[in-house]
Amino acid sequence: MEHVKYLIIGAGVSGFAFANAIHSDDYVILERDHEVGGYCKTVHQDGFVWDYSGHFFHFKRPEIERFLVERMADEVRTIVKRSKILYRDHLIEFPFQKNIHQLPQEEFIDCLYHLYFRDTKPPTNFKEMVYNRFGKGIAEKFLVPYNEKLYACDLGELDVNAMGRFFPYADLDGIIRNFREPDNHSYNATFTYPKGGAIQYIHALMRDLRPEAIRTNTSLLSLDLHNKVAQTSKGAIGFDYLISSAPFDRLVAMSGIEAPLGAFRSNKVLVFNLGFDRKGWSDIHWVYFPERDVRFYRVGFYDNIFDTDRMSLYIEIGAALEETLDIEAERQRVLLDLQRTKIVTGHQLVSHHHVVLDPAYVHITTESVRVVDDLRKKLAARGVYSVGRYGGWTYCSIEDNIIEARELAGIFNTFEP
Repeated sequence: MEHVKYLIIGAGVSGFAFANAIHSDDYVILERDHEVGGYCKTVHQDGFVWDYSGHFFHFKRPEIERFLVERMADEVRTIVKRSKILYRDHLIEFPFQKNIHQLPQEEFIDCLYHLYFRDTKPPTNFKEMVYNRFGKGIAEKFLVPYNEKLYACDLGELDVNAMGRFFPYADLDGIIRNFREPDNHSYNATFTYPKGGAIQYIHALMRDLRPEAIRTNTSLLSLDLHNKVAQTSKGAIGFDYLISSAPFDRLVAMSGIEAPLGAFRSNKVLVFNLGFDRKGWSDIHWVYFPERDVRFYRVGFYDNIFDTDRMSLYIEIGAALEETLDIEAERQRVLLDLQRTKIVTGHQLVSHHHVVLDPAYVHITTESVRVVDDLRKKLAARGVYSVGRYGGWTYCSIEDNIIEARELAGIFNTFEP
């Protein structure tokens, strides 16, 4: 039986970042798909460049950005984000709660009134947090309907801190100050993007790795934690340590560990990439759609990043895991909604692609946080480490995944010769 010191499950950002950082050549990377990248895959079709979804990189650590960009031959642009919210017929600045003054007068007064007289008791779930922090007006006009479209569930099921630092908080003083002194800064106020799409970041992480150590079309089937043996679709592999970025619920199931029923919940996202014959909206990168009669929750404009001459969109639709999606019917509904919202005005669709991300957003609950923490400790005691957004069953950035993988490798490196 083959044996390897570090068996890495998943040829995406987390897996490759760990392999880059570990001071050992004794590793193998398994990927169940026929190509690497995970959700950072890129599609080149009919002259359009599309990712599996809107993957734009936001760096807090310049050294990580330099590490990646220096390994690319592709042009990389740093973009100052321009995002809007289409609320009824009005385009307003994001985040909604800091720009209620851009609403029609009656809507603005309603938001301001409920913001001032909001219930400030400590919340017990995500929905209560939204109401208690921002009041009924802001909650019901944007934050609740938008996030319910994204998560495809009742927000009352989610933990208060389900989005952590990625939720655009603002206090009353900051909201009112924004009426006169606009400051819509957020964690992703700027982003970088390579001309060849998000896959260029994967190629950058692959550059210094051994090609023969990367095995595609190879699925992890089960784990024998006692003997440290992984059964794969191409045979058994013994390991000293296993580093997985696979969805945590699936890793737990393959390990034979029992988890509380309902501890792991998530939703999927249907992504349409659409290419049209000519330009459309300009000077905007993505738009949020809170209204429930619009099928999608976000539309992004690839063509406004590199100023290409045809409109190139990604469209995101949240759906429950058990929901059956009729792709052709969904595409026709999307095209109608694009016309109704005046994004498409006489354009001809010349190319299209779709992908279903499953899972897309994990549902972070008080119970899931407790269970994940407990089970990760049990797995680590057997030499199995679960990392990344889905491996950690959390909400985080791609940069966070790189940092986590590097830190884990750093622990092992203290014992490497």
